Amino acid sequence: MPLSATEIDTAALPVLCVDLDGTLVKSDTLHDSALAVARHHPLALLKIPSWLLQGKAALKRHLAATVQLDVAHLPYNRELLQYLQQQHSTGRPIYLATAADADTAHRVAAHLGLFTGVLASDGQLNLAGKNKLAAFHAQFGDNFTYIGNAMPDLTLLESCKEPMVANPTPALRAALRKARVTPARTFDETVSPLKAWPKAIRLHQWAKNVLIFLPLLLAHNWTPGILAGAALAFLSFGLCASATYIVNDLLDLEADRQHPRKRRRPFASGDLSALSGIAVIALFLATSLALALLVPIVISAISPDASLIRPHHFLLWLGIYLVTTLAYSLRLKRSVLVDVIVLSGLYTVRIIAGSAATGIPVSTWLAGFSIFFFLSLAFVKRFAELENLSERGGSTAGGRGYHVSDIEQLRSFGTASGYASVVVLTLYISNLDAAQLYHHTARLWLLVPVLLLWISRLWFTASRGQLDEDPVVYAITDRRSLFLGVLVVLIVLSAL
Repeated sequence: MPLSATEIDTAALPVLCVDLDGTLVKSDTLHDSALAVARHHPLALLKIPSWLLQGKAALKRHLAATVQLDVAHLPYNRELLQYLQQQHSTGRPIYLATAADADTAHRVAAHLGLFTGVLASDGQLNLAGKNKLAAFHAQFGDNFTYIGNAMPDLTLLESCKEPMVANPTPALRAALRKARVTPARTFDETVSPLKAWPKAIRLHQWAKNVLIFLPLLLAHNWTPGILAGAALAFLSFGLCASATYIVNDLLDLEADRQHPRKRRRPFASGDLSALSGIAVIALFLATSLALALLVPIVISAISPDASLIRPHHFLLWLGIYLVTTLAYSLRLKRSVLVDVIVLSGLYTVRIIAGSAATGIPVSTWLAGFSIFFFLSLAFVKRFAELENLSERGGSTAGGRGYHVSDIEQLRSFGTASGYASVVVLTLYISNLDAAQLYHHTARLWLLVPVLLLWISRLWFTASRGQLDEDPVVYAITDRRSLFLGVLVVLIVLSAL
């Protein structure tokens, strides 16, 4: 209930008003709601233009009616939250004053239990900027202070007593300096974009794209144009993959915020905005397409004799990867076993894309080995998730369809697949195809114990709950794995 004028006059301090989006919460609940609609009710996105024609406040009301955000796991500004808790303990009146829809604002207020009242958009009036200032004057007169973060808050910060900011945007900082307004306090809880973006695009996952070079490396083809084309394909695939990782993170915001590790991802934690993510998705996909179109041109320019018979075959496989990954993010990742097959298949698609980019065919041996080997990696990823979930006392992997009781079955599937890949390798070494490429094929047998050791150790580590759910991260950070990788290279070189 609003305080009466008499109650406000008797307060020792001005009424404390705090903004929600970008201030108390590091993300924007409007964007979060739109992404939740895209995840759970994608067809409702078609209604957004008509909702927007009714006004921004109406759009917020419709989105709030379509989905309810999980307010308990929003990325709250912890420093500001502690300050509000301290002020609340003194009995100071605190209002949540936000342009977010009233339904969302009231649920946030109910969850935190700190606010005397709520001022928010009501489906007709968008409570931002001058509208919010008018509401303050009507409710509190001039006896209020305000905490904001962006340019629409400038007029309120200029008009209030003891202005404060939380994670202020560069534009607001500059405007405050120009207006000679010095914030009494700044609640800054941000991560440098230089640190956040490499995590968001998952730069370490580009290690998977090295598979693009596999066909030409195994064929011992060192043609300059082919190498340049493969390098462009690597960059193109990396940008496309990073764009899909961002799509996945944006669609999985709420699920990630409930996960003990994934909640620290840049978009889930509010360190990067959803709008910036969408902009980078568009930029990366456009650049990826341009590079894919350049692949046959560069090969022809550098090595005319190596011109591709099907110049845009790589672009086709890049599109297949993009569509499959998006389908995986939207639906397939929640289908038991199908998700693992698709996940392993995406590794093999990289090899086929490398073949398409260079014109070097994939041998049946490489195809058979990759299917079983990457299937084992996909199973160990799900196995590690369940193992870690079991240690936390959980029983069902949220949004995955797997249960802790499935652990032993996944272990059986995964280890069998891994050892099957070793069998394919032994059959290849024994075949005449290997003798055509290697002068000392007997030395290739040394690969067998190395591969068996790595696969066995990977599953042993996962069974102990020591795998961080991503075998790629394990492979590129574990010292013994790196040593075994170098050993594999040396064995292959010695067999040439």
